[in-house]
Amino acid sequence: MSINLKKVPNTPGVYKFFSNHEIIYIGKAKNLKKRVSSYFGKSHKDRKTSQIKFLTDKVETFTTKNEVEALLLEQMLIKENKPKFNILLRDDKTYPYIYFSSDHDFPGVYLKRTKKAVDRNYFGPFVSSEAVKKSIKEIQKIYKVRNCSDTTFANRTRPCIEYQMKRCSAPCVNHIKKVDYFEDITGAKSFISSSDTKTIQRLTKDIDAAVTKLDFEKAAEIRDRLNRLNLLKEEQSVVTLASNVDIFSVHAELTYLGVSIIVVRNGKIRGTKTHLIKQVHFENIEDVYQSAIVNFYDQQTDIPKKILCTNSLENNKLLEDMFSTKHQKKVKIIHSPNKSIRPIFNLCRLNAKQVIKNHISKEDKYTFAMQELSNYLGIENIKKIEGYDVSHFSGDNAVASCVVFSEQGPQKKNYRLFNIPAELSGNDIGSLEHVLERRIKYYADPGLKPDVILIDGGKNQLNFVNTIINKSDHHDIKVISIVKGSKRVRATETIISEDGIIELDKYSKAFLILQEIRDESHRFAIRAQRNKKRKKISQSELDSIKGIGEILKKRLLTKFKSIKNIKSADIKELMTVEGINEKIAKEILDKFIND
Repeated sequence: MSINLKKVPNTPGVYKFFSNHEIIYIGKAKNLKKRVSSYFGKSHKDRKTSQIKFLTDKVETFTTKNEVEALLLEQMLIKENKPKFNILLRDDKTYPYIYFSSDHDFPGVYLKRTKKAVDRNYFGPFVSSEAVKKSIKEIQKIYKVRNCSDTTFANRTRPCIEYQMKRCSAPCVNHIKKVDYFEDITGAKSFISSSDTKTIQRLTKDIDAAVTKLDFEKAAEIRDRLNRLNLLKEEQSVVTLASNVDIFSVHAELTYLGVSIIVVRNGKIRGTKTHLIKQVHFENIEDVYQSAIVNFYDQQTDIPKKILCTNSLENNKLLEDMFSTKHQKKVKIIHSPNKSIRPIFNLCRLNAKQVIKNHISKEDKYTFAMQELSNYLGIENIKKIEGYDVSHFSGDNAVASCVVFSEQGPQKKNYRLFNIPAELSGNDIGSLEHVLERRIKYYADPGLKPDVILIDGGKNQLNFVNTIINKSDHHDIKVISIVKGSKRVRATETIISEDGIIELDKYSKAFLILQEIRDESHRFAIRAQRNKKRKKISQSELDSIKGIGEILKKRLLTKFKSIKNIKSADIKELMTVEGINEKIAKEILDKFIND
Protein backbone atom coordinates (compact mmCIF):
# COMPACT_ATOMS: atom_id res chain seq x y z
CA MET A 1 0.00 0.00 0.00
CA SER A 2 1.58 3.28 -1.13
CA ILE A 3 0.89 5.41 1.95
CA ASN A 4 2.50 5.98 5.27
CA LEU A 5 -0.33 6.18 7.82
CA LYS A 6 1.94 8.14 10.16
CA LYS A 7 1.92 11.02 7.66
CA VAL A 8 -1.87 11.32 7.54
CA PRO A 9 -2.79 14.60 9.30
CA ASN A 10 -4.99 14.93 12.40
CA THR A 11 -7.29 17.39 10.58
CA PRO A 12 -10.74 17.34 8.94
CA GLY A 13 -10.78 16.22 5.34
CA VAL A 14 -11.66 13.67 2.69
CA TYR A 15 -9.94 10.38 1.89
CA LYS A 16 -9.99 8.20 -1.24
CA PHE A 17 -9.25 4.48 -1.36
CA PHE A 18 -7.91 3.10 -4.65
CA SER A 19 -7.70 -0.42 -6.08
CA ASN A 20 -5.79 -0.86 -9.35
CA HIS A 21 -6.02 2.91 -10.01
CA GLU A 22 -9.83 2.87 -9.51
CA ILE A 23 -11.47 4.80 -6.65
CA ILE A 24 -13.46 2.26 -4.63
CA TYR A 25 -14.46 4.39 -1.63
CA ILE A 26 -14.59 8.05 -0.62
CA GLY A 27 -15.18 9.19 2.92
CA LYS A 28 -14.95 12.24 5.17
CA ALA A 29 -13.55 12.60 8.66
CA LYS A 30 -13.24 15.08 11.47
CA ASN A 31 -9.82 13.53 12.11
CA LEU A 32 -8.31 11.97 8.98
CA LYS A 33 -5.60 10.05 10.81
CA LYS A 34 -8.01 8.33 13.20
CA ARG A 35 -10.52 7.47 10.50
CA VAL A 36 -8.07 6.18 7.87
CA SER A 37 -6.10 4.19 10.44
CA SER A 38 -9.30 2.50 11.65
CA TYR A 39 -9.62 0.74 8.28
CA PHE A 40 -6.25 -0.93 8.65
CA GLY A 41 -6.37 -2.07 12.28
CA LYS A 42 -6.58 -5.69 13.40
CA SER A 43 -10.29 -5.73 14.28
CA HIS A 44 -13.05 -4.97 11.79
CA LYS A 45 -16.65 -4.38 12.72
CA ASP A 46 -18.19 -5.16 9.35
CA ARG A 47 -17.70 -6.81 6.01
CA LYS A 48 -17.33 -3.56 4.10
CA THR A 49 -14.31 -2.50 6.16
CA SER A 50 -12.67 -5.88 5.62
CA GLN A 51 -13.25 -5.72 1.87
CA ILE A 52 -11.91 -2.19 1.61
CA LYS A 53 -8.77 -3.16 3.51
CA PHE A 54 -8.27 -6.22 1.30
CA LEU A 55 -8.74 -4.36 -2.00
CA THR A 56 -7.03 -1.03 -1.23
CA ASP A 57 -3.54 -0.52 -2.63
CA LYS A 58 -3.42 3.28 -2.41
CA VAL A 59 -4.90 6.03 -0.22
CA GLU A 60 -5.13 9.76 -0.92
CA THR A 61 -6.22 12.41 1.59
CA PHE A 62 -7.36 16.02 1.17
CA THR A 63 -7.36 18.43 4.08
CA THR A 64 -10.26 20.86 4.55
CA LYS A 65 -10.79 23.78 6.92
CA ASN A 66 -13.59 22.08 8.82
CA GLU A 67 -15.95 19.10 8.81
CA VAL A 68 -18.64 20.96 6.84
CA GLU A 69 -16.24 21.51 3.94
CA ALA A 70 -15.28 17.84 4.19
CA LEU A 71 -18.94 16.79 3.95
CA LEU A 72 -19.61 18.95 0.89
CA LEU A 73 -16.40 17.87 -0.86
CA GLU A 74 -17.12 14.22 -0.07
CA GLN A 75 -20.58 14.39 -1.68
CA MET A 76 -19.26 16.22 -4.74
CA LEU A 77 -16.50 13.62 -5.26
CA ILE A 78 -18.93 10.72 -4.75
CA LYS A 79 -21.24 12.13 -7.45
CA GLU A 80 -18.32 12.61 -9.83
CA ASN A 81 -16.62 9.24 -9.29
CA LYS A 82 -19.46 6.92 -8.17
CA PRO A 83 -17.25 4.51 -6.15
CA LYS A 84 -18.70 1.02 -5.72
CA PHE A 85 -18.58 1.11 -1.90
CA ASN A 86 -20.42 4.44 -1.68
CA ILE A 87 -24.11 5.17 -2.01
CA LEU A 88 -25.38 7.70 -4.56
CA LEU A 89 -28.98 8.48 -3.73
CA ARG A 90 -30.01 11.11 -6.25
CA ASP A 91 -29.93 10.75 -9.98
CA ASP A 92 -29.06 13.69 -12.21
CA LYS A 93 -32.59 14.46 -13.41
CA THR A 94 -33.81 18.04 -13.40
CA TYR A 95 -36.27 19.20 -10.75
CA PRO A 96 -39.96 19.79 -11.58
CA TYR A 97 -41.40 23.27 -10.96
CA ILE A 98 -44.75 24.99 -11.42
CA TYR A 99 -44.11 27.65 -14.05
CA PHE A 100 -46.26 30.67 -15.03
CA SER A 101 -45.57 32.07 -18.52
CA SER A 102 -45.90 35.69 -17.40
CA ASP A 103 -44.45 37.03 -20.67
CA HIS A 104 -47.78 36.16 -22.36
CA ASP A 105 -50.85 38.43 -22.29
CA PHE A 106 -52.77 35.54 -20.74
CA PRO A 107 -50.17 33.45 -18.87
CA GLY A 108 -50.54 29.68 -18.61
CA VAL A 109 -49.48 27.35 -15.80
CA TYR A 110 -47.18 24.41 -16.62
CA LEU A 111 -44.83 21.76 -15.32
CA LYS A 112 -41.28 22.72 -16.21
CA ARG A 113 -37.98 21.03 -15.39
CA THR A 114 -34.77 22.96 -14.93
CA LYS A 115 -31.48 22.96 -13.05
CA LYS A 116 -30.74 26.58 -13.84
CA ALA A 117 -31.42 29.55 -11.61
CA VAL A 118 -35.13 30.34 -11.48
CA ASP A 119 -37.08 33.61 -11.25
CA ARG A 120 -40.35 34.61 -9.55
CA ASN A 121 -42.39 32.75 -12.19
CA TYR A 122 -41.10 29.38 -10.92
CA PHE A 123 -42.51 27.71 -7.83
CA GLY A 124 -40.81 24.69 -6.32
CA PRO A 125 -38.92 22.57 -6.87
CA PHE A 126 -41.30 19.73 -6.09
CA VAL A 127 -40.31 16.23 -5.06
CA SER A 128 -42.00 14.63 -8.06
CA SER A 129 -43.75 15.54 -11.29
CA GLU A 130 -46.95 13.97 -9.94
CA ALA A 131 -46.98 16.54 -7.14
CA VAL A 132 -46.68 19.34 -9.73
CA LYS A 133 -49.49 17.93 -11.87
CA LYS A 134 -51.73 17.65 -8.82
CA SER A 135 -51.04 21.27 -7.83
CA ILE A 136 -51.73 22.49 -11.37
CA LYS A 137 -55.10 20.72 -11.32
CA GLU A 138 -55.90 22.46 -8.02
CA ILE A 139 -55.00 25.84 -9.54
CA GLN A 140 -57.24 25.15 -12.52
CA LYS A 141 -60.17 24.11 -10.32
CA ILE A 142 -59.95 27.19 -8.11
CA TYR A 143 -58.59 29.94 -10.40
CA LYS A 144 -59.42 28.61 -13.91
CA VAL A 145 -55.94 29.37 -15.29
CA ARG A 146 -55.21 27.94 -18.74
CA ASN A 147 -52.83 24.98 -19.23
CA CYS A 148 -52.81 24.81 -23.03
CA SER A 149 -49.81 25.63 -25.24
CA ASP A 150 -49.46 29.10 -26.75
CA THR A 151 -50.02 27.59 -30.22
CA THR A 152 -53.31 25.97 -29.15
CA PHE A 153 -54.32 29.24 -27.45
CA ALA A 154 -53.70 31.27 -30.61
CA ASN A 155 -55.74 28.93 -32.82
CA ARG A 156 -58.85 28.45 -30.67
CA THR A 157 -62.13 29.77 -32.06
CA ARG A 158 -64.38 28.43 -29.32
CA PRO A 159 -63.89 27.28 -25.70
CA CYS A 160 -62.38 23.81 -25.15
CA ILE A 161 -63.50 21.05 -22.79
CA GLU A 162 -61.50 22.58 -19.91
CA TYR A 163 -63.92 25.52 -19.98
CA GLN A 164 -66.92 23.19 -19.96
CA MET A 165 -65.41 21.39 -16.92
CA LYS A 166 -65.00 24.78 -15.20
CA ARG A 167 -61.21 24.49 -15.14
CA CYS A 168 -60.46 27.39 -17.48
CA SER A 169 -62.00 30.83 -17.99
CA ALA A 170 -61.47 30.64 -21.81
CA PRO A 171 -59.24 33.72 -22.29
CA CYS A 172 -58.51 32.35 -25.79
CA VAL A 173 -61.95 33.57 -26.98
CA ASN A 174 -62.12 36.65 -24.72
CA HIS A 175 -64.50 35.20 -22.12
CA ILE A 176 -62.54 37.07 -19.44
CA LYS A 177 -60.92 40.50 -19.30
CA LYS A 178 -57.15 40.69 -19.14
CA VAL A 179 -57.17 42.56 -15.81
CA ASP A 180 -59.45 39.95 -14.23
CA TYR A 181 -57.32 37.11 -15.59
CA PHE A 182 -54.18 38.65 -14.06
CA GLU A 183 -55.99 38.83 -10.73
CA ASP A 184 -56.52 35.08 -11.04
CA ILE A 185 -52.83 34.57 -11.86
CA THR A 186 -51.86 36.60 -8.78
CA GLY A 187 -54.29 34.58 -6.66
CA ALA A 188 -52.91 31.29 -8.06
CA LYS A 189 -49.33 32.26 -7.20
CA SER A 190 -50.41 33.27 -3.72
CA PHE A 191 -52.28 29.97 -3.33
CA ILE A 192 -49.08 28.00 -4.02
CA SER A 193 -46.86 30.04 -1.74
CA SER A 194 -49.18 30.45 1.27
CA SER A 195 -51.37 28.30 3.49
CA ASP A 196 -55.00 27.45 2.77
CA THR A 197 -55.99 29.46 5.85
CA LYS A 198 -54.44 32.64 4.43
CA THR A 199 -56.00 31.99 1.02
CA ILE A 200 -59.43 31.53 2.62
CA GLN A 201 -58.99 34.75 4.62
CA ARG A 202 -58.00 36.63 1.47
CA LEU A 203 -60.95 35.28 -0.54
CA THR A 204 -63.35 36.12 2.29
CA LYS A 205 -62.08 39.73 2.28
CA ASP A 206 -62.50 39.84 -1.52
CA ILE A 207 -66.13 38.72 -1.15
CA ASP A 208 -66.79 41.47 1.41
CA ALA A 209 -65.13 44.05 -0.84
CA ALA A 210 -67.24 42.98 -3.85
CA VAL A 211 -70.45 43.13 -1.79
CA THR A 212 -69.52 46.62 -0.52
CA LYS A 213 -69.18 47.71 -4.16
CA LEU A 214 -72.54 46.02 -4.91
CA ASP A 215 -70.71 43.76 -7.41
CA PHE A 216 -72.75 40.69 -6.49
CA GLU A 217 -71.73 38.77 -9.61
CA LYS A 218 -68.07 39.11 -8.60
CA ALA A 219 -68.90 38.14 -5.01
CA ALA A 220 -70.71 34.99 -6.23
CA GLU A 221 -67.74 34.04 -8.41
CA ILE A 222 -65.31 34.40 -5.48
CA ARG A 223 -67.72 32.45 -3.25
CA ASP A 224 -67.68 29.57 -5.78
CA ARG A 225 -63.88 29.70 -5.76
CA LEU A 226 -63.89 29.54 -1.97
CA ASN A 227 -66.23 26.54 -2.06
CA ARG A 228 -63.92 24.71 -4.49
CA LEU A 229 -60.97 25.38 -2.17
CA ASN A 230 -62.87 23.96 0.81
CA LEU A 231 -63.71 20.84 -1.19
CA LEU A 232 -60.03 20.38 -2.05
CA LYS A 233 -59.08 20.72 1.60
CA GLU A 234 -61.37 17.82 2.46
CA GLU A 235 -59.66 15.62 -0.16
CA GLN A 236 -56.11 16.35 0.97
CA SER A 237 -53.96 15.09 3.83
CA VAL A 238 -53.41 18.27 5.83
CA VAL A 239 -51.35 18.82 8.96
CA THR A 240 -53.43 20.43 11.71
CA LEU A 241 -51.02 23.31 12.16
CA ALA A 242 -49.80 25.00 8.98
CA SER A 243 -46.14 24.06 8.74
CA ASN A 244 -43.21 23.78 6.37
CA VAL A 245 -41.06 20.75 7.07
CA ASP A 246 -39.21 18.02 5.18
CA ILE A 247 -39.09 14.52 6.66
CA PHE A 248 -36.36 11.97 5.94
CA SER A 249 -36.35 8.30 6.89
CA VAL A 250 -33.71 5.61 6.23
CA HIS A 251 -34.27 1.89 6.79
CA ALA A 252 -31.71 -0.90 6.32
CA GLU A 253 -32.70 -4.52 5.74
CA LEU A 254 -30.64 -7.39 4.36
CA THR A 255 -28.46 -5.81 1.64
CA TYR A 256 -30.98 -3.06 0.86
CA LEU A 257 -31.45 0.53 1.92
CA GLY A 258 -34.81 2.26 1.73
CA VAL A 259 -34.92 6.07 1.81
CA SER A 260 -38.16 8.04 2.05
CA ILE A 261 -38.63 11.81 1.78
CA ILE A 262 -41.88 13.70 2.40
CA VAL A 263 -42.16 17.42 1.72
CA VAL A 264 -44.81 19.37 3.65
CA ARG A 265 -45.59 22.97 2.68
CA ASN A 266 -48.24 25.11 4.33
CA GLY A 267 -49.53 22.05 6.14
CA LYS A 268 -50.03 19.99 2.96
CA ILE A 269 -47.99 17.09 1.62
CA ARG A 270 -46.47 18.61 -1.50
CA GLY A 271 -44.81 15.37 -2.57
CA THR A 272 -43.02 12.18 -1.66
CA LYS A 273 -39.93 10.45 -2.96
CA THR A 274 -38.39 7.08 -2.24
CA HIS A 275 -35.06 5.49 -3.11
CA LEU A 276 -34.18 1.80 -3.11
CA ILE A 277 -30.48 0.98 -3.08
CA LYS A 278 -29.71 -2.67 -3.81
CA GLN A 279 -26.67 -4.75 -2.89
CA VAL A 280 -25.49 -2.19 -0.36
CA HIS A 281 -22.25 -2.84 1.46
CA PHE A 282 -22.58 -1.89 5.13
CA GLU A 283 -23.11 1.82 5.54
CA ASN A 284 -23.53 3.84 8.71
CA ILE A 285 -27.14 5.08 8.87
CA GLU A 286 -26.00 8.59 9.79
CA ASP A 287 -23.79 8.71 6.68
CA VAL A 288 -26.82 7.82 4.56
CA TYR A 289 -28.88 10.63 6.12
CA GLN A 290 -26.05 13.09 5.46
CA SER A 291 -25.74 11.96 1.85
CA ALA A 292 -29.52 12.09 1.29
CA ILE A 293 -29.93 15.56 2.79
CA VAL A 294 -26.89 17.14 1.11
CA ASN A 295 -27.91 15.80 -2.31
CA PHE A 296 -31.61 16.58 -1.95
CA TYR A 297 -30.95 20.29 -1.34
CA ASP A 298 -28.01 20.54 -3.73
CA GLN A 299 -29.91 22.68 -6.28
CA GLN A 300 -32.90 23.71 -4.15
CA THR A 301 -33.80 27.14 -2.85
CA ASP A 302 -37.02 26.12 -1.10
CA ILE A 303 -35.50 24.92 2.17
CA PRO A 304 -37.66 24.72 5.32
CA LYS A 305 -36.53 25.88 8.73
CA LYS A 306 -37.02 22.38 10.15
CA ILE A 307 -35.95 18.97 8.86
CA LEU A 308 -37.20 15.86 10.64
CA CYS A 309 -35.19 12.62 10.66
CA THR A 310 -36.90 9.46 11.88
CA ASN A 311 -33.61 8.21 13.34
CA SER A 312 -31.67 10.10 15.98
CA LEU A 313 -28.39 11.47 14.58
CA GLU A 314 -25.30 12.00 16.71
CA ASN A 315 -24.04 15.00 14.74
CA ASN A 316 -26.99 17.28 13.92
CA LYS A 317 -24.71 20.30 14.05
CA LEU A 318 -22.71 19.15 11.03
CA LEU A 319 -25.79 19.29 8.79
CA GLU A 320 -27.02 22.53 10.36
CA ASP A 321 -23.61 24.13 9.71
CA MET A 322 -23.73 22.82 6.14
CA PHE A 323 -26.99 24.71 5.50
CA SER A 324 -25.49 27.89 6.99
CA THR A 325 -22.32 27.58 4.90
CA LYS A 326 -23.72 26.48 1.54
CA HIS A 327 -27.27 27.86 1.51
CA GLN A 328 -27.05 30.71 4.05
CA LYS A 329 -30.10 29.19 5.75
CA LYS A 330 -30.71 28.55 9.42
CA VAL A 331 -32.11 25.02 9.58
CA LYS A 332 -32.85 22.88 12.63
CA ILE A 333 -32.43 19.08 12.41
CA ILE A 334 -34.87 17.42 14.81
CA HIS A 335 -36.02 13.88 15.61
CA SER A 336 -39.13 14.29 17.77
CA PRO A 337 -42.26 15.35 15.84
CA ASN A 338 -45.04 17.34 17.45
CA LYS A 339 -48.52 15.86 17.61
CA SER A 340 -49.73 17.48 14.39
CA ILE A 341 -46.90 16.16 12.21
CA ARG A 342 -46.56 12.71 13.83
CA PRO A 343 -48.91 10.87 11.40
CA ILE A 344 -46.83 12.04 8.42
CA PHE A 345 -43.60 11.31 10.33
CA ASN A 346 -44.82 7.73 10.85
CA LEU A 347 -45.89 7.52 7.21
CA CYS A 348 -42.38 8.49 6.09
CA ARG A 349 -40.85 5.78 8.28
CA LEU A 350 -43.33 3.23 6.89
CA ASN A 351 -42.52 4.22 3.30
CA ALA A 352 -38.78 3.63 3.87
CA LYS A 353 -39.56 0.10 5.06
CA GLN A 354 -42.17 -0.53 2.39
CA VAL A 355 -39.90 0.40 -0.52
CA ILE A 356 -37.68 -2.53 0.52
CA LYS A 357 -40.61 -4.91 1.12
CA ASN A 358 -41.96 -4.12 -2.34
CA HIS A 359 -38.74 -5.39 -3.92
CA ILE A 360 -37.39 -7.98 -1.53
CA SER A 361 -38.36 -11.58 -2.15
CA LYS A 362 -38.66 -14.47 0.26
CA GLU A 363 -35.62 -16.00 -1.42
CA ASP A 364 -33.56 -12.85 -0.75
CA LYS A 365 -34.34 -13.12 2.96
CA TYR A 366 -33.17 -16.71 3.35
CA THR A 367 -30.24 -16.40 0.93
CA PHE A 368 -28.86 -13.47 2.90
CA ALA A 369 -29.38 -15.29 6.22
CA MET A 370 -27.55 -18.37 4.91
CA GLN A 371 -24.67 -16.21 3.65
CA GLU A 372 -24.43 -14.40 6.98
CA LEU A 373 -24.46 -17.69 8.90
CA SER A 374 -21.73 -19.01 6.58
CA ASN A 375 -19.52 -16.10 7.65
CA TYR A 376 -20.18 -16.70 11.34
CA LEU A 377 -19.50 -20.45 11.11
CA GLY A 378 -16.57 -20.22 8.71
CA ILE A 379 -18.31 -22.42 6.14
CA GLU A 380 -17.88 -21.48 2.50
CA ASN A 381 -21.49 -21.74 1.36
CA ILE A 382 -24.50 -22.97 3.36
CA LYS A 383 -27.30 -24.20 1.11
CA LYS A 384 -29.33 -26.41 3.45
CA ILE A 385 -29.97 -26.70 7.20
CA GLU A 386 -31.80 -29.48 9.06
CA GLY A 387 -33.38 -28.83 12.45
CA TYR A 388 -34.29 -31.61 14.92
CA ASP A 389 -36.55 -31.71 17.96
CA VAL A 390 -37.90 -34.49 20.20
CA SER A 391 -41.34 -34.24 21.80
CA HIS A 392 -43.11 -36.51 24.30
CA PHE A 393 -45.73 -36.29 27.04
CA SER A 394 -44.33 -37.57 30.35
CA GLY A 395 -42.25 -40.05 28.38
CA ASP A 396 -45.19 -41.33 26.28
CA ASN A 397 -46.02 -40.98 22.58
CA ALA A 398 -42.52 -39.71 21.74
CA VAL A 399 -41.81 -38.42 18.24
CA ALA A 400 -38.92 -36.57 16.63
CA SER A 401 -39.14 -34.01 13.86
CA CYS A 402 -36.73 -33.09 11.09
CA VAL A 403 -37.38 -29.78 9.28
CA VAL A 404 -35.41 -28.64 6.25
CA PHE A 405 -34.56 -25.03 5.29
CA SER A 406 -32.83 -23.92 2.10
CA GLU A 407 -32.16 -20.57 0.41
CA GLN A 408 -35.83 -20.66 -0.65
CA GLY A 409 -37.00 -20.99 2.97
CA PRO A 410 -38.81 -23.92 4.64
CA GLN A 411 -38.92 -27.02 2.40
CA LYS A 412 -42.04 -28.61 3.89
CA LYS A 413 -42.21 -31.46 1.40
CA ASN A 414 -38.87 -32.65 2.82
CA TYR A 415 -39.98 -32.55 6.47
CA ARG A 416 -39.84 -35.93 8.22
CA LEU A 417 -41.30 -37.43 11.42
CA PHE A 418 -39.83 -40.34 13.38
CA ASN A 419 -41.66 -42.49 15.92
CA ILE A 420 -39.45 -43.13 18.94
CA PRO A 421 -39.45 -46.69 20.39
CA ALA A 422 -41.15 -46.97 23.79
CA GLU A 423 -37.90 -47.96 25.51
CA LEU A 424 -36.33 -44.63 24.41
CA SER A 425 -39.25 -42.39 25.42
CA GLY A 426 -38.01 -39.66 27.74
CA ASN A 427 -34.39 -40.26 26.70
CA ASP A 428 -33.64 -37.26 24.47
CA ILE A 429 -30.05 -38.29 23.72
CA GLY A 430 -31.04 -41.87 22.89
CA SER A 431 -33.91 -40.56 20.76
CA LEU A 432 -31.58 -38.29 18.79
CA GLU A 433 -29.21 -41.21 18.20
CA HIS A 434 -32.08 -43.35 16.94
CA VAL A 435 -33.29 -40.62 14.58
CA LEU A 436 -29.89 -39.64 13.17
CA GLU A 437 -28.85 -43.24 12.55
CA ARG A 438 -32.00 -43.62 10.46
CA ARG A 439 -31.70 -40.24 8.73
CA ILE A 440 -27.98 -40.40 7.99
CA LYS A 441 -28.50 -43.29 5.57
CA TYR A 442 -30.12 -40.84 3.14
CA TYR A 443 -27.19 -38.41 3.14
CA ALA A 444 -25.54 -40.41 0.37
CA ASP A 445 -27.91 -38.44 -1.88
CA PRO A 446 -26.26 -34.98 -2.30
CA GLY A 447 -29.72 -33.47 -2.73
CA LEU A 448 -30.71 -34.53 0.80
CA LYS A 449 -27.46 -33.95 2.69
CA PRO A 450 -27.47 -30.76 4.81
CA ASP A 451 -24.55 -28.42 5.39
CA VAL A 452 -25.63 -27.74 8.97
CA ILE A 453 -27.60 -29.67 11.59
CA LEU A 454 -29.30 -27.65 14.32
CA ILE A 455 -30.47 -29.28 17.54
CA ASP A 456 -32.33 -27.79 20.48
CA GLY A 457 -30.32 -28.80 23.53
CA GLY A 458 -27.24 -28.37 25.67
CA LYS A 459 -23.62 -29.41 25.41
CA ASN A 460 -24.30 -33.12 26.14
CA GLN A 461 -26.72 -33.43 23.22
CA LEU A 462 -24.33 -31.49 20.97
CA ASN A 463 -21.34 -33.71 21.81
CA PHE A 464 -23.39 -36.87 21.29
CA VAL A 465 -24.67 -35.78 17.86
CA ASN A 466 -21.15 -34.69 16.86
CA THR A 467 -19.88 -38.16 17.76
CA ILE A 468 -22.48 -39.78 15.50
CA ILE A 469 -21.71 -37.44 12.59
CA ASN A 470 -17.92 -37.78 12.97
CA LYS A 471 -18.18 -41.59 12.87
CA SER A 472 -20.13 -41.41 9.62
CA ASP A 473 -18.94 -40.63 6.09
CA HIS A 474 -20.42 -37.14 6.48
CA HIS A 475 -18.14 -35.57 9.08
CA ASP A 476 -18.07 -32.34 7.01
CA ILE A 477 -21.58 -31.51 8.30
CA LYS A 478 -21.46 -28.74 10.91
CA VAL A 479 -23.48 -29.47 14.05
CA ILE A 480 -24.66 -26.54 16.19
CA SER A 481 -27.03 -26.26 19.12
CA ILE A 482 -29.34 -23.51 20.30
CA VAL A 483 -29.40 -23.38 24.09
CA LYS A 484 -32.31 -21.74 25.90
CA GLY A 485 -31.43 -18.59 27.80
CA SER A 486 -32.28 -17.36 31.25
CA LYS A 487 -35.95 -18.08 32.08
CA ARG A 488 -36.40 -19.08 28.41
CA VAL A 489 -36.68 -15.42 27.38
CA ARG A 490 -36.52 -14.98 23.60
CA ALA A 491 -33.28 -13.55 22.14
CA THR A 492 -31.27 -14.73 25.18
CA GLU A 493 -30.41 -18.07 23.56
CA THR A 494 -26.79 -19.10 23.02
CA ILE A 495 -25.51 -20.81 19.87
CA ILE A 496 -22.75 -23.37 20.48
CA SER A 497 -20.66 -25.74 18.39
CA GLU A 498 -17.86 -28.16 19.24
CA ASP A 499 -15.53 -25.13 19.07
CA GLY A 500 -17.47 -23.29 21.79
CA ILE A 501 -19.88 -20.37 21.81
CA ILE A 502 -20.62 -18.72 18.45
CA GLU A 503 -20.97 -14.96 18.94
CA LEU A 504 -24.00 -13.99 16.87
CA ASP A 505 -25.64 -10.59 16.85
CA LYS A 506 -29.09 -11.20 18.37
CA TYR A 507 -30.68 -9.05 15.65
CA SER A 508 -28.75 -10.57 12.74
CA LYS A 509 -30.54 -12.52 10.02
CA ALA A 510 -28.31 -15.51 10.87
CA PHE A 511 -29.57 -15.59 14.46
CA LEU A 512 -33.18 -15.07 13.41
CA ILE A 513 -33.13 -17.95 10.92
CA LEU A 514 -31.77 -20.30 13.61
CA GLN A 515 -34.61 -19.23 15.89
CA GLU A 516 -37.09 -19.85 13.08
CA ILE A 517 -35.71 -23.34 12.38
CA ARG A 518 -35.79 -24.21 16.09
CA ASP A 519 -39.39 -22.95 16.41
CA GLU A 520 -40.49 -24.79 13.27
CA SER A 521 -38.97 -28.12 14.34
CA HIS A 522 -40.63 -27.71 17.75
CA ARG A 523 -44.02 -26.87 16.20
CA PHE A 524 -43.83 -29.83 13.82
CA ALA A 525 -42.87 -32.27 16.60
CA ILE A 526 -45.52 -31.01 19.04
CA ARG A 527 -48.27 -31.29 16.44
CA ALA A 528 -47.23 -34.85 15.56
CA GLN A 529 -46.99 -35.85 19.24
CA ARG A 530 -50.48 -34.53 19.96
CA ASN A 531 -51.94 -36.28 16.93
CA LYS A 532 -50.28 -39.51 18.03
CA LYS A 533 -51.68 -39.16 21.55
CA ARG A 534 -55.17 -38.39 20.25
CA LYS A 535 -55.09 -41.34 17.87
CA LYS A 536 -53.84 -43.69 20.59
CA ILE A 537 -56.64 -42.68 22.96
CA SER A 538 -59.27 -43.25 20.28
CA GLN A 539 -57.83 -46.60 19.28
CA SER A 540 -57.28 -47.99 22.77
CA GLU A 541 -60.85 -47.42 23.98
CA LEU A 542 -62.83 -48.60 20.95
CA ASP A 543 -60.57 -51.22 19.42
CA SER A 544 -60.67 -53.35 22.58
CA ILE A 545 -64.47 -53.77 22.41
CA LYS A 546 -65.63 -57.09 21.00
CA GLY A 547 -67.57 -56.69 17.77
CA ILE A 548 -66.18 -53.20 16.94
CA GLY A 549 -64.18 -53.09 13.74
CA GLU A 550 -62.86 -50.17 11.68
CA ILE A 551 -66.21 -49.58 9.94
CA LEU A 552 -68.30 -49.50 13.13
CA LYS A 553 -65.68 -47.39 14.90
CA LYS A 554 -65.82 -44.85 12.06
CA ARG A 555 -69.65 -44.80 12.16
CA LEU A 556 -69.67 -44.28 15.95
CA LEU A 557 -67.19 -41.40 15.79
CA THR A 558 -69.07 -39.85 12.87
CA LYS A 559 -72.34 -40.01 14.81
CA PHE A 560 -71.13 -38.95 18.27
CA LYS A 561 -68.04 -36.90 17.26
CA SER A 562 -65.96 -37.98 20.29
CA ILE A 563 -65.28 -40.82 22.77
CA LYS A 564 -66.72 -38.62 25.52
CA ASN A 565 -70.08 -38.42 23.75
CA ILE A 566 -70.10 -42.20 23.13
CA LYS A 567 -69.52 -42.80 26.85
CA SER A 568 -72.53 -40.65 27.78
CA ALA A 569 -74.92 -42.32 25.27
CA ASP A 570 -77.52 -44.92 26.31
CA ILE A 571 -78.35 -48.23 24.58
CA LYS A 572 -81.10 -46.73 22.39
CA GLU A 573 -78.84 -43.92 21.17
CA LEU A 574 -76.02 -46.37 20.40
CA MET A 575 -78.41 -48.61 18.44
CA THR A 576 -79.27 -45.72 16.10
CA VAL A 577 -75.87 -46.29 14.49
CA GLU A 578 -76.07 -48.69 11.55
CA GLY A 579 -74.57 -52.08 12.48
CA ILE A 580 -74.86 -51.60 16.26
CA ASN A 581 -77.29 -54.15 17.74
CA GLU A 582 -78.33 -54.52 21.37
CA LYS A 583 -75.53 -56.97 22.14
CA ILE A 584 -72.79 -54.68 20.80
CA ALA A 585 -74.37 -51.66 22.50
CA LYS A 586 -74.23 -53.50 25.85
CA GLU A 587 -70.58 -54.43 25.17
CA ILE A 588 -69.80 -50.73 24.65
CA LEU A 589 -71.57 -49.67 27.85
CA ASP A 590 -69.98 -52.48 29.87
CA LYS A 591 -66.53 -51.47 28.62
CA PHE A 592 -66.89 -47.83 29.65
CA ILE A 593 -68.66 -48.64 32.97
CA ASN A 594 -65.89 -51.04 33.96
CA ASP A 595 -63.21 -48.49 32.97
